[in-house]
Amino acid sequence: MTDLSLPVLDLSLLDGGPESAAAFRDQLRAATHDVGFFYLTGTGIPAEFEARLHRTAREFFELPEADKLAIENINSPQFRGYTRVGGERTQGQVDWREQIDIGPEHDATTDESAPGYSRLIGPNLWPAAQPELREVVSLWQDHLTGVARKLLRAWALALGAEENYFDRHFGEPSTLLKIVRYPGTDAPEPQQGVGAHKDSGVLTLLWVEPGKGGLQVHRDGEWVDAPSVPGAFVVNIGELLEYATQGYLIATNHRVVSPRLPDDRISIPFFFNPALDARLPIIDLPAELAAEARGVTDDPTNPIHALYGENALKSRLRAHPDVAARHHADLLAARA
Repeated sequence: MTDLSLPVLDLSLLDGGPESAAAFRDQLRAATHDVGFFYLTGTGIPAEFEARLHRTAREFFELPEADKLAIENINSPQFRGYTRVGGERTQGQVDWREQIDIGPEHDATTDESAPGYSRLIGPNLWPAAQPELREVVSLWQDHLTGVARKLLRAWALALGAEENYFDRHFGEPSTLLKIVRYPGTDAPEPQQGVGAHKDSGVLTLLWVEPGKGGLQVHRDGEWVDAPSVPGAFVVNIGELLEYATQGYLIATNHRVVSPRLPDDRISIPFFFNPALDARLPIIDLPAELAAEARGVTDDPTNPIHALYGENALKSRLRAHPDVAARHHADLLAARA
Protein backbone atom coordinates (compact mmCIF):
# COMPACT_ATOMS: atom_id res chain seq x y z
CA MET A 1 0.00 0.00 0.00
CA THR A 2 1.37 3.42 -0.96
CA ASP A 3 1.83 5.76 2.01
CA LEU A 4 -0.31 8.73 0.94
CA SER A 5 -1.32 11.42 3.40
CA LEU A 6 -4.57 13.35 3.69
CA PRO A 7 -4.51 17.17 3.66
CA VAL A 8 -4.20 18.90 7.04
CA LEU A 9 -6.26 22.09 7.52
CA ASP A 10 -6.20 24.53 10.45
CA LEU A 11 -9.64 25.90 11.32
CA SER A 12 -8.13 28.76 13.34
CA LEU A 13 -7.04 30.37 10.06
CA LEU A 14 -10.64 31.56 9.70
CA ASP A 15 -10.02 33.88 12.65
CA GLY A 16 -6.69 35.23 11.39
CA GLY A 17 -7.92 38.01 9.12
CA PRO A 18 -9.24 38.17 5.53
CA GLU A 19 -6.17 36.73 3.78
CA SER A 20 -5.84 33.89 6.26
CA ALA A 21 -9.55 33.05 6.01
CA ALA A 22 -9.42 33.11 2.21
CA ALA A 23 -6.45 30.73 2.26
CA PHE A 24 -8.39 28.30 4.49
CA ARG A 25 -11.40 28.38 2.17
CA ASP A 26 -9.17 27.63 -0.81
CA GLN A 27 -7.63 24.68 1.04
CA LEU A 28 -11.06 23.44 2.12
CA ARG A 29 -12.44 23.57 -1.41
CA ALA A 30 -9.38 21.81 -2.85
CA ALA A 31 -9.33 19.06 -0.19
CA THR A 32 -12.98 18.14 -0.66
CA HIS A 33 -12.87 18.44 -4.44
CA ASP A 34 -9.79 16.22 -4.75
CA VAL A 35 -10.11 13.79 -1.83
CA GLY A 36 -13.30 14.33 0.17
CA PHE A 37 -11.28 13.80 3.40
CA PHE A 38 -8.90 15.90 5.47
CA TYR A 39 -7.50 16.32 8.97
CA LEU A 40 -8.77 19.37 10.88
CA THR A 41 -6.78 21.06 13.64
CA GLY A 42 -7.39 24.35 15.45
CA THR A 43 -10.91 23.50 16.62
CA GLY A 44 -10.39 24.95 20.09
CA ILE A 45 -11.56 21.84 21.92
CA PRO A 46 -9.53 21.46 25.14
CA ALA A 47 -7.33 18.38 25.40
CA GLU A 48 -8.75 17.67 28.86
CA PHE A 49 -12.25 17.45 27.38
CA GLU A 50 -11.05 14.99 24.75
CA ALA A 51 -9.53 12.93 27.56
CA ARG A 52 -12.81 13.03 29.50
CA LEU A 53 -14.75 11.89 26.44
CA HIS A 54 -12.26 9.06 25.88
CA ARG A 55 -12.47 7.95 29.51
CA THR A 56 -16.28 8.06 29.49
CA ALA A 57 -16.40 6.00 26.28
CA ARG A 58 -14.09 3.38 27.80
CA GLU A 59 -16.22 3.25 30.94
CA PHE A 60 -19.35 2.63 28.87
CA PHE A 61 -17.85 -0.36 27.09
CA GLU A 62 -16.56 -1.72 30.40
CA LEU A 63 -20.10 -1.85 31.84
CA PRO A 64 -21.49 -5.32 32.53
CA GLU A 65 -23.12 -6.85 29.47
CA ALA A 66 -26.54 -6.70 31.13
CA ASP A 67 -26.28 -2.91 31.55
CA LYS A 68 -25.44 -2.41 27.89
CA LEU A 69 -28.10 -4.82 26.65
CA ALA A 70 -30.69 -2.98 28.76
CA ILE A 71 -30.48 -0.22 26.14
CA GLU A 72 -30.00 -2.45 23.09
CA ASN A 73 -31.15 -0.81 19.86
CA ILE A 74 -33.49 -3.69 19.00
CA ASN A 75 -35.83 -1.97 21.50
CA SER A 76 -35.67 1.39 19.70
CA PRO A 77 -37.71 2.09 16.55
CA GLN A 78 -35.35 5.07 16.09
CA PHE A 79 -32.25 2.82 15.90
CA ARG A 80 -30.85 4.41 19.08
CA GLY A 81 -28.95 2.77 21.90
CA TYR A 82 -26.44 -0.07 22.08
CA THR A 83 -25.48 -2.37 19.23
CA ARG A 84 -23.61 -5.53 20.24
CA VAL A 85 -20.60 -6.79 18.27
CA GLY A 86 -21.77 -8.07 14.91
CA GLY A 87 -25.11 -6.28 15.12
CA GLU A 88 -24.57 -3.84 12.26
CA ARG A 89 -23.99 -4.43 8.55
CA THR A 90 -22.33 -2.58 5.70
CA GLN A 91 -22.98 -3.74 2.14
CA GLY A 92 -24.76 -6.71 3.70
CA GLN A 93 -21.61 -7.86 5.53
CA VAL A 94 -21.25 -7.98 9.32
CA ASP A 95 -19.26 -5.16 10.95
CA TRP A 96 -17.04 -6.21 13.85
CA ARG A 97 -17.73 -3.45 16.36
CA GLU A 98 -19.96 -2.47 19.26
CA GLN A 99 -21.41 1.01 19.70
CA ILE A 100 -24.03 3.33 21.10
CA ASP A 101 -26.03 5.62 18.77
CA ILE A 102 -27.27 8.98 20.08
CA GLY A 103 -29.38 11.52 18.21
CA PRO A 104 -31.46 14.61 18.97
CA GLU A 105 -33.72 14.07 21.98
CA HIS A 106 -37.41 14.25 20.99
CA ASP A 107 -40.68 12.47 21.60
CA ALA A 108 -41.52 9.84 18.99
CA THR A 109 -44.02 10.85 16.33
CA THR A 110 -47.52 9.40 16.63
CA ASP A 111 -48.76 10.63 13.23
CA GLU A 112 -49.35 7.49 11.17
CA SER A 113 -49.62 9.56 7.99
CA ALA A 114 -46.15 11.10 8.45
CA PRO A 115 -43.38 10.14 6.01
CA GLY A 116 -41.46 6.98 6.83
CA TYR A 117 -38.32 8.87 7.76
CA SER A 118 -40.19 10.64 10.59
CA ARG A 119 -39.92 7.38 12.52
CA LEU A 120 -36.25 8.25 13.10
CA ILE A 121 -37.40 11.04 15.44
CA GLY A 122 -37.58 9.99 19.07
CA PRO A 123 -35.82 9.50 22.41
CA ASN A 124 -32.36 8.17 23.11
CA LEU A 125 -31.63 5.16 25.30
CA TRP A 126 -29.23 6.07 28.11
CA PRO A 127 -27.43 3.58 30.40
CA ALA A 128 -28.78 3.87 33.95
CA ALA A 129 -25.43 2.60 35.24
CA GLN A 130 -23.52 5.55 33.74
CA PRO A 131 -25.37 8.86 34.20
CA GLU A 132 -22.25 10.88 33.27
CA LEU A 133 -22.50 9.74 29.64
CA ARG A 134 -25.45 12.00 28.85
CA GLU A 135 -23.71 15.14 30.16
CA VAL A 136 -20.45 14.44 28.33
CA VAL A 137 -22.23 13.65 25.06
CA SER A 138 -24.32 16.83 25.27
CA LEU A 139 -21.24 19.01 25.73
CA TRP A 140 -19.39 17.22 22.92
CA GLN A 141 -22.33 17.65 20.54
CA ASP A 142 -22.50 21.38 21.36
CA HIS A 143 -18.78 21.83 20.61
CA LEU A 144 -18.90 19.94 17.34
CA THR A 145 -22.09 21.64 16.17
CA GLY A 146 -20.21 24.94 16.39
CA VAL A 147 -17.28 23.50 14.42
CA ALA A 148 -19.61 22.07 11.78
CA ARG A 149 -21.47 25.35 11.29
CA LYS A 150 -18.18 27.21 10.93
CA LEU A 151 -17.02 24.74 8.27
CA LEU A 152 -20.28 24.96 6.33
CA ARG A 153 -20.13 28.76 6.23
CA ALA A 154 -16.58 28.53 4.91
CA TRP A 155 -17.68 26.00 2.28
CA ALA A 156 -20.54 28.26 1.16
CA LEU A 157 -18.17 31.15 0.49
CA ALA A 158 -15.60 28.83 -1.13
CA LEU A 159 -18.30 27.60 -3.54
CA GLY A 160 -19.43 31.09 -4.53
CA ALA A 161 -22.61 31.13 -2.42
CA GLU A 162 -23.73 33.41 0.40
CA GLU A 163 -22.12 32.65 3.75
CA ASN A 164 -25.47 31.64 5.29
CA TYR A 165 -26.43 29.37 2.37
CA PHE A 166 -26.36 26.14 4.39
CA ASP A 167 -27.83 27.79 7.50
CA ARG A 168 -30.88 28.82 5.46
CA HIS A 169 -31.48 25.36 4.03
CA PHE A 170 -30.60 23.14 6.99
CA GLY A 171 -33.46 23.64 9.42
CA GLU A 172 -32.91 22.00 12.82
CA PRO A 173 -29.86 19.76 12.31
CA SER A 174 -30.42 16.03 12.39
CA THR A 175 -27.25 14.95 14.16
CA LEU A 176 -26.00 11.50 15.06
CA LEU A 177 -23.20 10.62 17.45
CA LYS A 178 -21.79 7.10 17.52
CA ILE A 179 -19.41 5.96 20.24
CA VAL A 180 -17.70 2.92 18.75
CA ARG A 181 -15.34 0.24 19.99
CA TYR A 182 -13.55 -2.04 17.51
CA PRO A 183 -12.42 -5.23 19.30
CA GLY A 184 -9.19 -6.86 18.24
CA THR A 185 -9.19 -10.09 16.26
CA ASP A 186 -6.64 -12.85 15.68
CA ALA A 187 -7.90 -13.67 12.17
CA PRO A 188 -5.07 -14.17 9.64
CA GLU A 189 -6.65 -11.76 7.13
CA PRO A 190 -7.75 -8.16 7.81
CA GLN A 191 -11.30 -8.16 9.19
CA GLN A 192 -14.15 -5.75 8.48
CA GLY A 193 -14.44 -3.37 11.41
CA VAL A 194 -16.83 -1.45 9.20
CA GLY A 195 -17.13 -2.09 5.47
CA ALA A 196 -16.49 0.29 2.61
CA HIS A 197 -19.17 2.99 2.41
CA LYS A 198 -19.92 6.65 1.88
CA ASP A 199 -21.69 8.68 4.56
CA SER A 200 -25.28 9.49 3.66
CA GLY A 201 -25.46 13.08 4.90
CA VAL A 202 -23.42 16.28 4.67
CA LEU A 203 -20.50 16.34 7.08
CA THR A 204 -18.71 13.95 9.48
CA LEU A 205 -16.28 14.93 12.23
CA LEU A 206 -14.42 11.86 13.51
CA TRP A 207 -12.46 11.68 16.75
CA VAL A 208 -10.07 8.72 16.85
CA GLU A 209 -8.36 7.34 19.93
CA PRO A 210 -4.77 8.65 20.06
CA GLY A 211 -2.16 6.32 18.63
CA LYS A 212 -4.68 4.11 16.81
CA GLY A 213 -5.04 3.29 13.12
CA GLY A 214 -7.48 1.22 11.12
CA LEU A 215 -9.34 3.89 9.14
CA GLN A 216 -8.65 3.69 5.41
CA VAL A 217 -9.75 6.09 2.66
CA HIS A 218 -10.07 5.11 -1.00
CA ARG A 219 -7.87 7.54 -2.91
CA ASP A 220 -6.40 7.29 -6.41
CA GLY A 221 -7.50 3.66 -6.67
CA GLU A 222 -5.83 2.59 -3.42
CA TRP A 223 -6.79 2.18 0.23
CA VAL A 224 -4.85 4.86 2.13
CA ASP A 225 -4.28 4.66 5.89
CA ALA A 226 -5.63 7.59 7.91
CA PRO A 227 -4.28 7.09 11.45
CA SER A 228 -5.12 9.39 14.34
CA VAL A 229 -3.26 12.72 14.46
CA PRO A 230 -2.90 14.39 17.88
CA GLY A 231 -5.35 17.27 18.28
CA ALA A 232 -7.01 16.66 14.92
CA PHE A 233 -10.33 15.37 13.66
CA VAL A 234 -10.71 13.37 10.49
CA VAL A 235 -13.34 15.20 8.42
CA ASN A 236 -15.23 13.94 5.39
CA ILE A 237 -18.22 15.01 3.37
CA GLY A 238 -21.23 12.84 2.63
CA GLU A 239 -23.51 12.14 -0.30
CA LEU A 240 -25.71 15.21 0.19
CA LEU A 241 -22.82 17.64 -0.29
CA GLU A 242 -21.80 15.72 -3.40
CA TYR A 243 -25.39 16.03 -4.61
CA ALA A 244 -25.64 19.76 -3.80
CA THR A 245 -22.49 20.47 -5.83
CA GLN A 246 -23.32 17.95 -8.57
CA GLY A 247 -20.07 16.13 -7.96
CA TYR A 248 -17.74 19.11 -7.67
CA LEU A 249 -17.18 17.97 -4.10
CA ILE A 250 -16.84 14.22 -3.70
CA ALA A 251 -18.09 11.77 -1.08
CA THR A 252 -15.38 9.16 -0.70
CA ASN A 253 -15.51 5.48 0.19
CA HIS A 254 -13.84 4.60 3.48
CA ARG A 255 -13.62 1.59 5.79
CA VAL A 256 -12.12 0.44 9.08
CA VAL A 257 -9.90 -2.63 9.42
CA SER A 258 -10.14 -4.39 12.77
CA PRO A 259 -7.16 -4.07 15.12
CA ARG A 260 -5.09 -7.10 16.05
CA LEU A 261 -5.47 -8.69 19.47
CA PRO A 262 -4.86 -7.71 22.20
CA ASP A 263 -5.45 -4.17 20.89
CA ASP A 264 -8.80 -2.48 20.38
CA ARG A 265 -9.83 0.98 19.19
CA ILE A 266 -12.31 3.70 20.18
CA SER A 267 -13.64 6.14 17.60
CA ILE A 268 -16.43 8.70 17.89
CA PRO A 269 -17.95 10.01 14.66
CA PHE A 270 -20.33 12.99 14.74
CA PHE A 271 -22.61 13.30 11.73
CA PHE A 272 -23.96 16.82 11.09
CA ASN A 273 -26.91 16.74 8.72
CA PRO A 274 -29.98 18.79 7.78
CA ALA A 275 -33.43 18.31 9.22
CA LEU A 276 -35.02 15.09 8.01
CA ASP A 277 -37.51 17.06 5.90
CA ALA A 278 -34.85 19.39 4.45
CA ARG A 279 -34.01 19.26 0.76
CA LEU A 280 -30.61 20.71 -0.12
CA PRO A 281 -30.91 22.60 -3.40
CA ILE A 282 -28.20 22.39 -6.02
CA ILE A 283 -25.67 25.19 -5.57
CA ASP A 284 -25.25 27.57 -8.50
CA LEU A 285 -21.47 27.20 -8.77
CA PRO A 286 -19.26 29.79 -10.47
CA ALA A 287 -18.54 28.79 -14.08
CA GLU A 288 -14.92 27.79 -13.40
CA LEU A 289 -16.03 25.40 -10.62
CA ALA A 290 -19.09 24.10 -12.47
CA ALA A 291 -16.80 23.08 -15.32
CA GLU A 292 -15.03 20.70 -12.93
CA ALA A 293 -18.21 19.11 -11.50
CA ARG A 294 -18.16 15.38 -12.21
CA GLY A 295 -21.85 14.66 -11.72
CA VAL A 296 -23.39 12.69 -8.88
CA THR A 297 -22.13 9.12 -8.49
CA ASP A 298 -24.47 6.81 -10.38
CA ASP A 299 -24.91 3.63 -8.33
CA PRO A 300 -28.29 1.90 -8.77
CA THR A 301 -27.73 -0.02 -5.53
CA ASN A 302 -27.22 3.19 -3.57
CA PRO A 303 -29.42 6.03 -4.89
CA ILE A 304 -28.64 9.48 -3.46
CA HIS A 305 -31.79 11.34 -2.41
CA ALA A 306 -32.00 15.14 -2.25
CA LEU A 307 -34.30 14.83 0.77
CA TYR A 308 -32.10 13.99 3.75
CA GLY A 309 -34.73 11.93 5.55
CA GLU A 310 -34.86 9.46 2.66
CA ASN A 311 -31.07 9.12 2.70
CA ALA A 312 -31.00 8.62 6.46
CA LEU A 313 -33.79 6.05 6.44
CA LYS A 314 -32.12 4.12 3.61
CA SER A 315 -28.93 3.93 5.66
CA ARG A 316 -30.61 2.84 8.91
CA LEU A 317 -32.78 0.12 7.36
CA ARG A 318 -29.76 -1.40 5.64
CA ALA A 319 -27.40 -1.17 8.59
CA HIS A 320 -29.72 -2.71 11.18
CA PRO A 321 -31.96 -5.31 9.50
CA ASP A 322 -33.06 -6.78 12.85
CA VAL A 323 -34.37 -3.41 14.08
CA ALA A 324 -35.96 -2.77 10.69
CA ALA A 325 -37.72 -6.15 10.67
CA ARG A 326 -39.03 -5.73 14.21
CA HIS A 327 -40.30 -2.15 13.94
CA HIS A 328 -40.58 -1.26 10.24
CA ALA A 329 -41.71 -4.31 8.30
CA ASP A 330 -44.10 -2.15 6.29
CA LEU A 331 -41.28 0.12 5.11
CA LEU A 332 -39.21 -2.88 4.10
CA ALA A 333 -42.15 -4.32 2.16
CA ALA A 334 -42.66 -1.04 0.34
CA ARG A 335 -39.02 -1.11 -0.79
CA ALA A 336 -39.06 -4.76 -1.87
